Amino acid sequence: MNFETLFHANFSLLDDAVTDWATLVRNLGELKKDAETNLHQAADKANWAGMNQQVSKEFIGKTAGEFADAHTQASTIHQVLSDTLGELKGYHRQLTTAVENGRKRSLSVFPSGDAFMVTSSVPPQTAAAGEPDRTADVTALRDEIQSILDKATESDNSAGTVLKALADQSELGFSDARYKDRDSAAAALKKADELARLAKKDPADLTVKEFDLLTTGLKNYSADRLFAERFATDLGPKKTLDFWTGITDPRNYDIGANRREQLDDLQRGLSLTLASASQSDSVAMSSWKRDMIGLGEARVGGSSFGPMGFQVMSNLMRVGDYDDRFLKDYGTHLMEAERQLTGDGAHPNRAWQFGGAGGVGQYLNRIGEDSGADPVTGYLRGLSNSPEAATDFFNQTYVSKDDPNNPFERDSDDENSYKGRVSLSNFQYLFEERDWPRETSPDGEDLHTGQNYLAMALEAATTGHPAGEMPTIDTPAHNDQQARLFNAIVSSVADAPERLTENEYMSDSMGQMAAEYLPDINRAMSDVSRDSDSWAGIEKLYPLGGTDAALNHLDVTKFIFAVGQNDDGYAALEVGQEAYMEKLMYHHLNPDLSADQRFSGDAETTVKYFSERSGEVSGVLGLARQEAIGSPGSDEDKAFDYSVSQYKNAISGGVGTAVGVGTAFVATPWVGALASGVAGTGTSLVLEAVFKDAEGHHLEEAYQKMGDSWQAALSMNNEYVSTAARGAADHYQLHNADDIDTWSREGARQGFINARAVLGGQAPGSQNNPG
Repeated sequence: MNFETLFHANFSLLDDAVTDWATLVRNLGELKKDAETNLHQAADKANWAGMNQQVSKEFIGKTAGEFADAHTQASTIHQVLSDTLGELKGYHRQLTTAVENGRKRSLSVFPSGDAFMVTSSVPPQTAAAGEPDRTADVTALRDEIQSILDKATESDNSAGTVLKALADQSELGFSDARYKDRDSAAAALKKADELARLAKKDPADLTVKEFDLLTTGLKNYSADRLFAERFATDLGPKKTLDFWTGITDPRNYDIGANRREQLDDLQRGLSLTLASASQSDSVAMSSWKRDMIGLGEARVGGSSFGPMGFQVMSNLMRVGDYDDRFLKDYGTHLMEAERQLTGDGAHPNRAWQFGGAGGVGQYLNRIGEDSGADPVTGYLRGLSNSPEAATDFFNQTYVSKDDPNNPFERDSDDENSYKGRVSLSNFQYLFEERDWPRETSPDGEDLHTGQNYLAMALEAATTGHPAGEMPTIDTPAHNDQQARLFNAIVSSVADAPERLTENEYMSDSMGQMAAEYLPDINRAMSDVSRDSDSWAGIEKLYPLGGTDAALNHLDVTKFIFAVGQNDDGYAALEVGQEAYMEKLMYHHLNPDLSADQRFSGDAETTVKYFSERSGEVSGVLGLARQEAIGSPGSDEDKAFDYSVSQYKNAISGGVGTAVGVGTAFVATPWVGALASGVAGTGTSLVLEAVFKDAEGHHLEEAYQKMGDSWQAALSMNNEYVSTAARGAADHYQLHNADDIDTWSREGARQGFINARAVLGGQAPGSQNNPG
């Protein structure tokens, strides 16, 4: 900012700009409100189906979000401009005042190119005797004016830096970076520069104080988009890898001796910061992402024994929501390296084993027990937070059947014993074929962190929401890629149940994803061909908003039986199925249901049919629990009850109860009403009974009375079905509540019997007409 520009500044245009931005903020605020209320919330309440459920509803939700982001970005820009305008006006006043005060003391200020000069109208040699030397006055005024110009320049440059950083955040659409004023945004950028300078140091020279500054700073600023992008790009991809490798090096004695227990905090802060940075579309960040992937197979530090870039970076993906495109590209190159190091999967990957040949002998991971030597492990944990990238990754081809080096041969036609090469997806390779690098805990027990994260990533990939969370009303219905992946999971477990039963740590995720595909599961259990005229009735019986996973009845039964042998998997499916059964009861008994939505004109046929399918799911789960516990009342039995009772914490809060078994059912009017909060607490009746029985160990008590655990489970399930039937009948004030109760009990009992028959390889005992 030069003297003449500030002294003769005309702020009218900037005043107009600030006023215009204020108007824009107000208008966008109204549009944001309208988009949320009239578009988004209305879309959530609508009775979507088919492609509308998959595309239109999701698009409307994203569009409403763009209005919110536009309002946020406009508000921040307005605040930056307003703050800067106020400061520049203040500096203009200070400058003109300083010049005027100087004039009164016979001091003049003149522009001189981009600079200025101060002179006195009374030369020193002609000054009256006894008057002070004017040189000091000239110097003082010059310094005062220069200070004002420096502050104005800093204000102007700071505004330009912040505005450019905001604009660079999103190549398309708007950024959600929010700042209350210009100074807070500028402070974030300044802090990023400071911390990046520390991280660029040789980690061996980093002091404990500097370590603490980095840890605290990254923790406090990791969610700040401007900070994250500036820090990541200042540091650069190579220095990022060097920093984490060096800071975790066991030879870094100072940090190891004094801050070993805080390395996990630093890892989280660095991971969250890089994840936030990856969401930026700036040119610098795009280069960062490309270059980081390019360093994946290079040895960090230049040593042939150092860790590979993939090994380091994957450990910085364990927390945070990374950009989907970056994760997809990273995963593609990661699996290319896996193929090269395993001969396309023909032998184990020794390079990515702790202390293995050519591998890393240090703990690159400080979150949890595994060493972090296998980069697939950390990457899968990152995928579990990014559903879209996870879906894409697992459906990618790992090796093609046409690849001459493909080592995988299978009998693909079941007609003879001939085995031929088959193509494998990333899912099939990781779940069915990979030799996972072995790791043990300090106590000598085998660790299965990678496979556990694999299950979590599959949960995200099939459900459309991060693992460990419940779907919300905004979670899109399952698309064709998600449904195809779930079909592959079910088929894989059915072919070899030990893939799950011998790896029970996967069952909690498997149970949750199954609970969110209950419409698909119940459809499969109908045994109605999708090519038949009767299939239209099944679609009405089990409304589904997205793509049907097209499951096989026997495969589903085997899958549920495998999942149900684990207490967490059992809890997710048991709670989900009981809630889903109740939703069906309310949906199909609704007297206002249109004719084209009815499975059958006969209520008895409808109630018996879906009660039977529900009973079969619960029957398979009952047999699975019986298989696992050995004897009722055992510690294993109590673990199942405990898991069920604890599951209520996961679906608390209203919406979780309404859509906790999957947004695929949101296509029906009843659940749409539940999600909008106008239908009361109808779905709580059965779940309250389920949780109460689990907490009181009522199944154990029923077994002791009856002497048969399977019969006791059948009896308890019939009570849940009856509760749903009575609740729906009372809600709609139906006159034939006793009949509905009887039909539901008869159907559920037959379903329980069918479960045992199907698991035994027999056809179900019921031949109800599907309408």
